[in-house]
Amino acid sequence: MLVNMNDVLYPAKKGKYAVGLFNAVNLELARGIIAAAESSQSPVIMGTAEVLLPYGPLEEVSYYLIPMAKKANVPVVIHLDHGLKKETCLKALELGFSSIMYDCSTDSYEDNVRKVKEMADIAHSYGATIEGELGHVGDNPDSAEGSSHINPADFYTDPKMAKDFVDKTGVDALAIAVGTAHGAYKLPPKLDFERIHTIANTVDVPLVLHGGSGLTDNDFKRAIQEGISKINIFTDINVAAVEAEFRKFETMNKGIIDLIPAAVEAVKQETLKKMMLFSSNGKGTLNQPSQDELVKAVVQEVLRELGRK
Repeated sequence: MLVNMNDVLYPAKKGKYAVGLFNAVNLELARGIIAAAESSQSPVIMGTAEVLLPYGPLEEVSYYLIPMAKKANVPVVIHLDHGLKKETCLKALELGFSSIMYDCSTDSYEDNVRKVKEMADIAHSYGATIEGELGHVGDNPDSAEGSSHINPADFYTDPKMAKDFVDKTGVDALAIAVGTAHGAYKLPPKLDFERIHTIANTVDVPLVLHGGSGLTDNDFKRAIQEGISKINIFTDINVAAVEAEFRKFETMNKGIIDLIPAAVEAVKQETLKKMMLFSSNGKGTLNQPSQDELVKAVVQEVLRELGRK
């Protein structure tokens, strides 16, 4: 079922587990992610990022992401991660994405607040959720982002500013900079767990950890315990798919139809590992509306229809 981030992250925040975001720039990645979510009965956030659009254009990925989410028997959020341009975010909303991230974290604080507030109002008018970023999650040299910002401590999130940012923008989730970076790590990252704890007790919205691939199991567990509710993963599943295909290529007599199942299964298994680690397995149910809520929804829909006439 297609849902937005509030549907899956607030239960995660309350239950002290995390929901993974897994990017799916092609059908094989998406199939593996959905298979993992359904087999573990885990909610999942699936999508793409602006820097990944050269590998899978936004409109094309929407053709399979959104129908797969609607068909799934677990809650699935379709999310645009690290939307860098207003136009990209608007297009994602028009295509039916249920969530976006508008990343203005490299702008001045004032511009970040102004631009994200404007986009939050638009996203909410679509019934979609929005994630913002304060501080800046850097990039390892070989990450898809390709930035030279490799000293995360230069961009850590300030807890007091985090509260001001959330209050002024109306974001539904906040990505924070606490020591991670995008891409594969050359050296083990050192997370500022105390900062996570402080921010989690300062703001009301769920917190997001970017640059999750490559962290240790203990890093993940403690980050979740301290207040992280959403964790972004791409490198691990991306590499798992390629490694599976290379194993199939050992005999050099395989075709694309031999590689596809191997990639799907590899992505499924790697995604499953993360879901079990994040403790989101078995949490893939939504609270059913009460009879009063159903009646209220019907009445509101009737009134909307009458208002159009």
